[in-house]
Amino acid sequence: MNIPSRRPLFRRQTSTNIYRLFFWSLMIVWGVWLFRGIEAGAIEQVGGATPTATRAASSLTEEGDAYFAAGELNSAIAAYREAARIDAGNADVWAKMARIQAYSSALLIEGERLARLQEALNSINRAKEVAPDDSTVAAIRAFVLTWNANQYYYTDRERYDRLLTEAEQEVSRALQLDNTNTLALVFYVEILTSQQKLAQADQYMTQAIERGQTLMDLHRVNAYLLESQGLYNRAIQEYDQAIAINPNLTFLLLRAGANYRHLGFSSTIESQRTMLYEKSLEYFARAARINEQIGVQDPTPYLSISKTYSQMGEYFAASRNVLRALSFDPSKADVYGQLGIVFFKSRNYEGSIPALKCAIRGCTPPESCEARAGCAAGDPGSQVVGLPLSSDTLVYYYTYGSVLAALSRPQDNKCPEAMSVFNEIRASVFGNEPTVLGIVQAGENICRSIGDATPIVPVTATPAATPTP
Repeated sequence: MNIPSRRPLFRRQTSTNIYRLFFWSLMIVWGVWLFRGIEAGAIEQVGGATPTATRAASSLTEEGDAYFAAGELNSAIAAYREAARIDAGNADVWAKMARIQAYSSALLIEGERLARLQEALNSINRAKEVAPDDSTVAAIRAFVLTWNANQYYYTDRERYDRLLTEAEQEVSRALQLDNTNTLALVFYVEILTSQQKLAQADQYMTQAIERGQTLMDLHRVNAYLLESQGLYNRAIQEYDQAIAINPNLTFLLLRAGANYRHLGFSSTIESQRTMLYEKSLEYFARAARINEQIGVQDPTPYLSISKTYSQMGEYFAASRNVLRALSFDPSKADVYGQLGIVFFKSRNYEGSIPALKCAIRGCTPPESCEARAGCAAGDPGSQVVGLPLSSDTLVYYYTYGSVLAALSRPQDNKCPEAMSVFNEIRASVFGNEPTVLGIVQAGENICRSIGDATPIVPVTATPAATPTP
């Protein structure tokens, strides 16, 4: 039987399947794309680490609010700063952070206070850039400007007036944008009080109170207004109301305690004076306990306790509390200055010199130990940078110069340094203030009697017998 050779019955016929070819081409292209995607990080490998979710800004602001309510202002600022980083276009975040930054400045010493207030101003300026027509932003900016102005009252009156004028313009704009903004009205009262326009401030405060809103700032500013009028008992009542709203804000406790201390100092009845001083100490101790509970190392309550004890004439207790305050950060020049003043008042004049020197000239670690009457074992001391002459440090300068002059003898002449300090004071804006000038002249006269003073042009003034802070 003949079988045609053209029919391949016993071998496969080779042919190309177009569908199979198309499928494999797609698979190759997909494989190349997958490989490159994994390499570039656009595609996660199975079993790889899960990325950490980014927290929402709203979650961070809630955390900041909780810290603020607890009195942990630095933690509140940190939470708001992170929220602002995530959501930089949120004016409310910037404004709330600015408000807390301003409040936190009340718990800082001079140099740190001014730096924190500048941070608050930078934050509220960012808020204004984001929301230029927001009434609340404008109100808080007025508040921040007012607090910045207060720090320059003695050293730069022009700057003080300029900042308060800008604050008044800002709060007026806030009320134009929303005439129901009670917070803006309250901050307007604070500005008017700082300008000593007390009658006008009273009128606006009455309006704010009539609105019946429970705002911590309403009671805080009303207390400030009452303080400015010498109504300290009523001011304490207002601070107590503010404390009831925000019980962990220690600066409110410190203000109330300071009012009790002022009443104690003014009282002529010994039993009443003692009672008022003890109430003052209660408020300061509450502030210290709150800080201990939340782990905040703030020297301010102990410095306030020290001032009260100093006014009571209990200088040993006063010095112990300053030293406690200094233990939080032994490099703080301002606290050395306060320690020097306590030593001076207790007539420990020799002991006041190293402490006051650390405050205004700075000192080495061993000198800082000497100023603290010795460091504990293992404590090498701290480098201290001196403070420039300002309204806050003036008392340290003239007390230091006066003690150096008073303790000078021909065989132990401290007048060259004393005269250097007096010359700095004379060259400053404080040189023409009668009380200060009297203290300076008294020291200069002592040094002249020793024969080591540079001739001074006589200035008519009534010398003060002793420097008083």
